[in-house]
Amino acid sequence: MIHKAMLIFLLLMVTLRADTIRIAVASNMGYVMKPLKAMFTKQHPQTKVVVSLGSSGKLSAQIMHGAPYDIFISADMFFAKRLYDGGFTTDAPKIYAQGALALFSAKRKDFSKGLHILEQHNVHTVAMANPKTAPYGKAAMEVLERSGIFSKIRSKLVYGESIGHALSYALSVADVGLVAKSSLFAPKMRDFKQNEHWIEIDKTLYSPINQGIVLLKNSKNSKEAQAFYRFMLGNGAQKILKNFGYHTL
Repeated sequence: MIHKAMLIFLLLMVTLRADTIRIAVASNMGYVMKPLKAMFTKQHPQTKVVVSLGSSGKLSAQIMHGAPYDIFISADMFFAKRLYDGGFTTDAPKIYAQGALALFSAKRKDFSKGLHILEQHNVHTVAMANPKTAPYGKAAMEVLERSGIFSKIRSKLVYGESIGHALSYALSVADVGLVAKSSLFAPKMRDFKQNEHWIEIDKTLYSPINQGIVLLKNSKNSKEAQAFYRFMLGNGAQKILKNFGYHTL
């Protein structure tokens, strides 16, 4: 009985000592965070990682208003740099990966015409992220404008708050979506095949999506946060990111 009580006490002490880091993560990283967390936890079993997903613009605004995050993982460098310029970070942001856009449909499509498929009469709705708050939405708008089809399909566009919401729309109510290529490598998306359900969008049609990471000054567990920061830039995390369709360092 004493041994059992001692065991419970030791387990409680381990739990109490476990440090928690809170990470604000851009929605495009939603699916890849699970294997990243698993690898980091294996290396740092005493550290608990809590992830909050959202658009980079919304998350950075929360941080500027005092949200208690330790790390910000942005979908671009703009919002990360804005926090740095505002004095909210310990250092300038670093690029941890480069994102890519894809044209996606839950139903099989003939993608031989590329983006011009969006002009077809049987395509009634096109999902994309809000270009004001989501870097992938900004990139998608560049694609539509540079390809010369924005004015032709403007009435078809439906906007999600984040790139994650844009994918949800493309899976449910929209005929086609401009989504993060990385999301198509998630386990739940395995049945959707390249060239049948999606194609990668020509990178020359949008500015590079350089994704940035920063450590935040109000971190409550700076040592653990620094460990995760280094992990994201290391070989293990970079390999996982590459497997999810990101271009890595």
